[in-house]
Amino acid sequence: MSTVFMLIGENSRTVANDVALKLEEIKSSLPNGITVTAVYNRTTLVDKTLATVKKNLLEGALLVIVVLFLFLGNIRAAILTAAVIPIAMLMTITGMVQTKTSANLMSLGALDFGLIIDGAVIIVENCLRRLSDAYREDGLSLSERLAIVFEATREVIRPALFGVFIITAVYIPIFALSGVEGKMFHPMAITVIIALLSAMILSITFIPAGVALLFKKPIKEKKNRVVQAARSLYKPILLLSLKLRWLVVALAITWVVFSAFLIPRLGSEFVPNLDEGDIAMHALRIPGTSLTEAIHLQKILESEIKKLPEVERVFAKIGTAEVATDAVPPSVADNFIILKPREEWPDPNKEKTQFIAELEALVTPIPGNRYEFLQPIQMRFNELISGVRSEVAVKIFGDDFDQLIALGHQIEEVVGKIPGAADVAVEQTTGLPVMTIKPKHEAMARYGLSIVQLQNLLATALGGTVANPLYEGDRRANIVVRLAEHLRTDVDALSDLPVMLEKGSYVPLKEVADLQLVMGYSQVYRENGKRRIVVAANVRGRDLGSFVQDIQQSIKLNVDMPAGYWLEYGGTYQKLQSATQRLSIVVPLTLALVMALLIMALGSIKDALIIFSGVPLALTGGVMALLLRDIPFSISAAVGFIALSGIAVLNGLVMLSFIRDLRMHGETLHQAIVEGALTRLRPVLMTALVAALGFVPMALNTGIGSEVQRPLATVVIGGIISSTLLTLVVLPALYRLTHGQHVMPIKSLSKK
Repeated sequence: MSTVFMLIGENSRTVANDVALKLEEIKSSLPNGITVTAVYNRTTLVDKTLATVKKNLLEGALLVIVVLFLFLGNIRAAILTAAVIPIAMLMTITGMVQTKTSANLMSLGALDFGLIIDGAVIIVENCLRRLSDAYREDGLSLSERLAIVFEATREVIRPALFGVFIITAVYIPIFALSGVEGKMFHPMAITVIIALLSAMILSITFIPAGVALLFKKPIKEKKNRVVQAARSLYKPILLLSLKLRWLVVALAITWVVFSAFLIPRLGSEFVPNLDEGDIAMHALRIPGTSLTEAIHLQKILESEIKKLPEVERVFAKIGTAEVATDAVPPSVADNFIILKPREEWPDPNKEKTQFIAELEALVTPIPGNRYEFLQPIQMRFNELISGVRSEVAVKIFGDDFDQLIALGHQIEEVVGKIPGAADVAVEQTTGLPVMTIKPKHEAMARYGLSIVQLQNLLATALGGTVANPLYEGDRRANIVVRLAEHLRTDVDALSDLPVMLEKGSYVPLKEVADLQLVMGYSQVYRENGKRRIVVAANVRGRDLGSFVQDIQQSIKLNVDMPAGYWLEYGGTYQKLQSATQRLSIVVPLTLALVMALLIMALGSIKDALIIFSGVPLALTGGVMALLLRDIPFSISAAVGFIALSGIAVLNGLVMLSFIRDLRMHGETLHQAIVEGALTRLRPVLMTALVAALGFVPMALNTGIGSEVQRPLATVVIGGIISSTLLTLVVLPALYRLTHGQHVMPIKSLSKK
C-alpha cells in the first residue's frame, strides 16, 4: 500500500484530485495482473462538507430575502437590499484569493448573509421612510431624491458604520488563537471580516445610489400588515416597561445572574467531532507478534468486519514503512473501515454510534486483539496534538518504569469506571519476549575469546551482515548473511551455535554464554527528558470537559502518587484549556475596544454603557440556547459568543441614536423614547431576523460538517433573540431610568 503526502501549505482537495488523475495515467503502464485502486481519498469528505456549507448559505440567503420582502413591503427595495449578498460575496472571494484563504467548512462556516446586509437594511429602511414622508403626486426630481437619500443616509450612517465596525472588531480575538485552534479559526475570521467590510462599502455607496435611481415614481408607503401588527403588539409592552422601569431593569439583572450560575452546567469540548463518515479502528495485539501471525489475525478480523452490510471495504496498515512517518510494530494495525453511503444502509436512520457499538460487539470476541474506535482524520489530529491517538491522554511521569507501569494500571482501573469512558487502556509497555545472552567471562578467558569476537559472531548470526550488493539493471539489493529463521528463534538450537577459537577449534555457544528467554519492555517513552507512560481513553455520550474533571477528581481520591511522580492531561482537552486561557485575556480587551467605539459613536459614557449592557443579556440567550439543545461549550461556541457581542450592540446603537436625535429636536424624554422605539421597530426587527434566520440552516442541518457549525449558529440565534428583547424592552426602560425627566436644551445639544 502507498500513501501520498501533501506538502505544507498546499490545498488538500486540489492535491487529491491531481493524484487521482495521475493514478489513472499510471494504470496503463502497470504489468498484467497488477491493479492500483484508491482506497481512501480525502476529497470525498471535503466535497461533502462543502455541499453542507453551500446548502446552508443558499437556504440562509432565501430566508433573508423572504424577511426583506415581508418587512419592507416593496419588491424593488427588497431586491436592491438582497443584491448586496452576491456582490459582497464576490468581493469576499476576491479577498480570500488575495489572502490565500481556501473555501472550506471553517472559512465559510460563519458567514451569515443576514449579518452582512444589516447596514444596508438600516439605510434602505430609513431612505424609504424619508422618501415616503416627502411624497408628492407629480414625483420628485433626481436632484431632490438624491438630496433626500443623502440626508436619510446621513441620519443613520453613523450608527450603521459604527455597528459594523464593532461587529468586525469583535472577531479580532480569534487571531490571538495559536497552534491547531489558530489554524482552524483564522480563515473564519479573515473571511467574515472581508465580507463585513465589503458589505459596509456597498451599504454607503451602492445602496443610496440605487435607492435614488430606482425609485423614480412617487413613493407612498403602503400599510404593512406585518409591521403594523408588530407595532400594535409592541406599543403596550413598551409603555408598560417605561412605567415599570425599575422592575424591568431588576428582572434583567436577575436574568443575567441566573444565567451566569447555569454556565458550569454547559460542559465543554475543544471542537465538536466532525462525522467523517468512515471509521479508523486501531487493533492492538500482543507485543512481539510476528508479521506472519499479525497478517493471519488481520485476515480473520477483516472477514468479520465485512459481514456488516454497512461496510463497503476494509484495508489495514501493519508495521513500519520505509519512510517511517508512522513507526509501529507488526503487533499494531490501523484498520480503515470505509462505509457505504447512508442511502445504501439497511436502516439509513441508524446512528453512527449504534453502528460502532455493533462493530465493537462483533470484533471483541476475536482473540488476541484490543481495539480503539476513532475516525481517520480525527486519529491523526489527536496524534499531532499530544502524540496519542485517543481523545484523552493521562500522562504519568517519573523515573522508575516499573512504578510507572503500576500507576498506569491503577489509573486505567479508575478511568474505566468513569461514565462515558470508552477504549480505556494503558500503553503496552511489557510482554515482549527478549532473548538475553550473558557472556561467561571466566570460560571466555580460558578459551582466549574476547567480547568483540563473540559480539561480531552473534551480530552476523542473528542480525545479519551485508556480504555484497547485488545489481539487477538499475536496481540494487544487499546480500545478507545470517542464520535461517527457524534457528534464530530457537534458543536450544542457538545454544549449540559453534564459536570459532584462535587455533581453529570450536566450542558451542552455551559453553561461553548463558541464553535466556525473558519478558521485557516492549517500549520506553520519554517526554521532556522524563520517562512517561500514558493511559488513553475516548469519550462517548458526554462532553470532554466534565469527563476530564471527573477523571481528575477520581484519581485524586483513589490513586496515591509517590513523590517525584506527576500527571499531565493531554489530547484535545489540552488544546481546549490553552485556547480558553488565551481568549480569557483577549476577549476583555476586545470588549473594552467595543466600549471605546460606542463612546466615540455617541459622545456619552452613560449612553455607551446603556447600549453595552446588551452584551451580557445577549450572552444569556446564547447560554440558554446551548442548554436547551444540550450542546457543550466549545471553541466553535466561543466564536459564536464573540460574534454575538458585536451583533448585540448594533440594534441598540440604531435605536438609541434616533432617540437622541428626537431629543435634540425638542421632544420630551418620554415622547422621544416612545416615538424613537416605535419608529425604529422595523429596522430593529429586520436586522435581528435576517441575522438570526441566516444562521437557522446551520443550526438545524444534519449534513457532514454541520457538527462544527451547529454550536456557533445556536449561540447566535439564542443571543439575537435575547438581545432583541433587550433593545425593545429593557433599553428604553434603562434609558428612561438613567436620564430622568431632564430635557437638554436644543441649543446646547446642537452645539454638542
